[in-house]
Amino acid sequence: MAVFTTAAVSQILADNPVFAVLDPELVSRRSVAIDEPFAPLQGLEARLFAVPGKVPLFLENGEPELDVESENTVGIELRVGSKRVFYVPGCGMLSDALGTRLRGADALFFDGTLFTDDEMIASGTGHKTGRRMGHMPIDGKGGSLVTLGALGIRRKIYVHINNTNPIWRAGAERECVEGRGFEVGFDGMEIRL
Repeated sequence: MAVFTTAAVSQILADNPVFAVLDPELVSRRSVAIDEPFAPLQGLEARLFAVPGKVPLFLENGEPELDVESENTVGIELRVGSKRVFYVPGCGMLSDALGTRLRGADALFFDGTLFTDDEMIASGTGHKTGRRMGHMPIDGKGGSLVTLGALGIRRKIYVHINNTNPIWRAGAERECVEGRGFEVGFDGMEIRL
């Protein structure tokens, strides 16, 4: 198995002994540059790209810069022929550049961590907002439900859903999401384009 990372993430893996449990003879690491095409499988072109975010929690030192586009928070674009699929499991905000990149995609798997920005605080399970954690909320001002809905993406699927996010079960929030043409990802989900 091969793990493809940016140079910054590769360095994080090398600097933290916990990641040494991955035997390099069985799990190789390959660094790729942002926006450099690579082929994880024959006939599949992939490309990592920076998305607004922050450093991982275990690397925070004080208040981190939020919505920074760097090698620490990335999405991946997968292409086969004319089909384009994006996977963006963590994203602090939808920048103009990111919106342009995603526009008209065949499918998008996107950060559905929190339904509302203050969800963790309101539920008593945390003391940070979603944006402070590097995740844009689904609903509310600047939320992904409205911003992604305007990009003409054929299939929009929320992934990386926190257990406090009410869209993981039936209810008004899930109906709201599905009513706007979004899907909620689930274990074992397969899609055909």
